[in-house]
Amino acid sequence: MTVSHDTLAKRLREAYGGPATTPLRDGLEETDIAGAYAVQAINTDYWQTQNRRIVGRKIGLTAKVVQAQLGVNQPDFGVLFDDMEIENGGLLDPKLTLQPKAEAEVALILASDITQSDPTPEDIAAAMQCAIPALEIVDSRIADWKIAFADTVADNGSSAFFVLGEPRKPLDGLDLYSCGMVMEINDEIVSVGSGAACLGHPLIAAAWLAKTLNSVGQGLRAGDIVLTGALGPMVALAPGDRVVTKIGGLGEASFTYGES
Repeated sequence: MTVSHDTLAKRLREAYGGPATTPLRDGLEETDIAGAYAVQAINTDYWQTQNRRIVGRKIGLTAKVVQAQLGVNQPDFGVLFDDMEIENGGLLDPKLTLQPKAEAEVALILASDITQSDPTPEDIAAAMQCAIPALEIVDSRIADWKIAFADTVADNGSSAFFVLGEPRKPLDGLDLYSCGMVMEINDEIVSVGSGAACLGHPLIAAAWLAKTLNSVGQGLRAGDIVLTGALGPMVALAPGDRVVTKIGGLGEASFTYGES
């Protein structure tokens, strides 16, 4: 008998405190997009009843090579809640994660709603308040990161925490296409990339997200944070790690994975 979406959602919620759960094959096929987002929506609704506030969205699977690994031809998205933000330069307690990895991204904050049904990157640029260097700490409630597309979508895009760095810059004069990214852990370079690695351009990724949300009766609104996707490979974390990303023309973001 196939396990219900509600049961899968509860299983994922319970896995946040560990241990991680098995892949969701007993209720979702590997590429069941509709079912996976249905599970994600159940947990989004649940967490809102627990007074968690939505502050934006994250985009995942923006790299073509990662899409190919999971057998899909599109990115995915998850929800950002207010309690997922870590202060720039702050601490992330290892007890709050299971198997975390860090990746560097460009974050956007919107100044106005995206109202177009099929928005372009230019529409996103026109609605943008600022771009910010950012770090996302991804995590999986699926044991050993043995995920298919449906697993990561159902698991809120394998999201966990994020850091918004400094400064916050308007788009004018920024090159988000060829900007270089370096991520360091304990002063060692562990990941490099560029804006073009993010679905061709961070604004292209944001336009995809806005169109996808519009198609399901949601949308991006003024004040929303958008994590547009990784600019380079993600890297596993170990307690005590100090993580810094530097994005050309944009700035820096950092945190320490350790106890206070």
